[in-house]
Amino acid sequence: MAIYIIDESQRKAARIAGLMYPITIITANIVEHYVRGQLVIHGDAMQTAKNIAASAQLFRLGVASDLLTLVCDVILVVALYVVLKPINRNLALLAVFWWLVECSMVATTIACDFAALLLLSGATGSLPALNTEHLQELARLSITMGTAGNRVAALFFGLGSTLFCYLWFKSRYVPRVLAGWGILSSLVPTVIPFATIVFSALADAPLRRARSGIPIAIFEAAIGLWLLIKGIQPPAVEVTTSA
Repeated sequence: MAIYIIDESQRKAARIAGLMYPITIITANIVEHYVRGQLVIHGDAMQTAKNIAASAQLFRLGVASDLLTLVCDVILVVALYVVLKPINRNLALLAVFWWLVECSMVATTIACDFAALLLLSGATGSLPALNTEHLQELARLSITMGTAGNRVAALFFGLGSTLFCYLWFKSRYVPRVLAGWGILSSLVPTVIPFATIVFSALADAPLRRARSGIPIAIFEAAIGLWLLIKGIQPPAVEVTTSA
């Protein structure tokens, strides 16, 4: 078994990762359950647009929470790279690139959401020739694009998370049962979005909602607490002596 020496930069990065995990869980759930749960009607972009127009300030809170989540995600991915690059630098880099693709897609969906808000609030001085109905149609298009972007982002998030969890498993810095659960739970946001893209019948099925991530949320909460409380430790070495 390979033994990896842990330096101080890795320990600090592990603590930072441990802090970022719960922050991203909290901010993401504020948006998903408090904001989108009240405003977004799946399969009904028109009613969603009306809800956003009627609760613009609440939607702004959701956009701000999304931005905070994105900032923390970037910090998290850098911290994980610092911790796990001694295990396998190439795989760690690949995981980073996949998560940065996810972050770029999330940034695009946030821009789509904010564009929809601007259209519905009438803050579109550059589009004076469009009437209210046309602006609502553009807003609904922006909302639909944001939904599609989130599905693609979830796929790349799952790919990056699977690789990071594999590196956790290989390193033995955290319990292997925790890292193994992370690998399995990361497959949910990897497989489900891809399946809904390939098979349109699954788009509105309960299977699609599974990608919202109860398994991965459990893993992220658990590893976040572990890194904050325990940090990372090198695996114990069994020494055998001959008689």
